[in-house]
Amino acid sequence: MLLEQLTALLARTDITLTEQQKQQLVDYVGLLDKWNKAYNLTSVRDPQEMMIKHIMDSLVVAPHLSGKNYIDVGTGPGLPGIVLAIALPDTQFVLLDSLGKRVRFLTQVKHALGLENVTPVQSRVEEYQPSVKLDGVLSRAFASLQDMVQWCGHLVDDESRFLALKGQFPQQELDSLPAGVTLERDISLQVPELDGERHLIILKKD
Repeated sequence: MLLEQLTALLARTDITLTEQQKQQLVDYVGLLDKWNKAYNLTSVRDPQEMMIKHIMDSLVVAPHLSGKNYIDVGTGPGLPGIVLAIALPDTQFVLLDSLGKRVRFLTQVKHALGLENVTPVQSRVEEYQPSVKLDGVLSRAFASLQDMVQWCGHLVDDESRFLALKGQFPQQELDSLPAGVTLERDISLQVPELDGERHLIILKKD
């Protein structure tokens, strides 16, 4: 049922996935549903709702990632990092979270789905030092843009970007950005079956 739902949702986007990728996403929802009962990873309880609010909501970002190394800060149960890692197998994703139970879940997902391009890390973002140059810092429902820039500034140079998934266009947050960081692009995202606005906010250091 979930596979049919995912296939129908994908048909309403420009995103193309292999049968294996689709199965991995379905299996990920299964793991999320199973572990959620004990670990309380997400407030969304229904797997079909997860498919829209978590999977599709993360997948629509995939066409806008062009680099090869990203970090998903405050990844929680792997959103959007796990979803993007499945959709973009040639791109590396560090999944960072400060809570051990979430990182244990992510480690389980990595092994269960055979994801070679995922590195779960338990750390506070301010203390994390990447081993490779990052193309971008991703966040979804993690923090305000000001906090993201402040906490993740050491991860980004002139060539890499901050990428924040937001609901409504965050004008107030953009108005409060510190000097030296500007809005490069605002991409309006269309998520099938999801009500409300979705934006991918791309910030750069001047």
